[in-house]
Amino acid sequence: MATDWTNEAAIRQWNGSATRETMEANAMDGDFAKRHLVNPVLLRLLGDLRDRRVLDAGCGDGYLSRLLAEHGARVVGVEPTDAMSAFAREKEAERGQGVTYVQADLTRLPDLGRFDAVVCSMVLMAIPDWRPAMRACVRALRPGGLFVFAVVHPAFEQLLDSWRDHGEYRVRRYLEEYEIAGRAASDFHRPLSAYLNELASLGARPREVVEPGLDPAVAAGAAPTTPGIDGYVHLPNFLIVSAEAPR
Repeated sequence: MATDWTNEAAIRQWNGSATRETMEANAMDGDFAKRHLVNPVLLRLLGDLRDRRVLDAGCGDGYLSRLLAEHGARVVGVEPTDAMSAFAREKEAERGQGVTYVQADLTRLPDLGRFDAVVCSMVLMAIPDWRPAMRACVRALRPGGLFVFAVVHPAFEQLLDSWRDHGEYRVRRYLEEYEIAGRAASDFHRPLSAYLNELASLGARPREVVEPGLDPAVAAGAAPTTPGIDGYVHLPNFLIVSAEAPR
C-alpha cells in the first residue's frame, strides 16, 4: 500500500466526495447494494434491537443509524467527515429519532460508554490504518456484546466491472495490500485473513460469516440499467462478520 496514505488524507477525500445529491438519494436505506445485500444481513445478525444501545461506527450520512433507530435501538453514530456529519445531524433534527451523532475519527474514538452492539458497515476497507478502528469497536462493547462488520469482499472487490467486461471475475493480486481507486474515494485491499486474524487477536469470538448473493429476480430487474449485475448472483461482493466480545 502507498506509504503516503494516512487516515487524515482518506477522511479529506471522503469529505470532498460527499455530494448533497448522493446523500439525499441514499438517505432512507443506502444504495442498491446496501438495500439488497448488506442491510438485510446486518439486521438479521444484530437481532432484536429494541432498547439496545448500538454504536454505528463510521456512520457516514447516517442512513444506517436511522434504520437502526427505526428498529428500536438507542443509537450513537460516529463519523469523521464534516459533510456527512452535518447531513446526519440535519436529518436527525428533521426526524427526531433520538440518534446522537459524534464527529470523531474512529481510530481515536472518544469514551462514549459501553454498547450492546457495534456495527461497522463498509468502513474498515476505507481506512488506511484500520486496526486501531477495529480495536476501538471491540473495546466499546460491553462484555459479550456483539460486533458486526461489513466490508467489500477482499476476493471480489471489483466484481461488477469485471463481470461486465469479461463475464467472469478476474484478479491478479490478492495477498499484498494496495490501494483501489474508487469513483468517490479510495479503498484499500488486504486479505480476508487480515480481518479475521485481527478479530481473533482482540479476543472476539466469531459467530457467523456471511457472503450474500443477490436474488436473481432483483438482478434481472436491474440488468437493463446495470450491465454485469448478474455477477452479484453468482459471487459475493460483500463479506459480513459477526463476533462476540470477550466476557
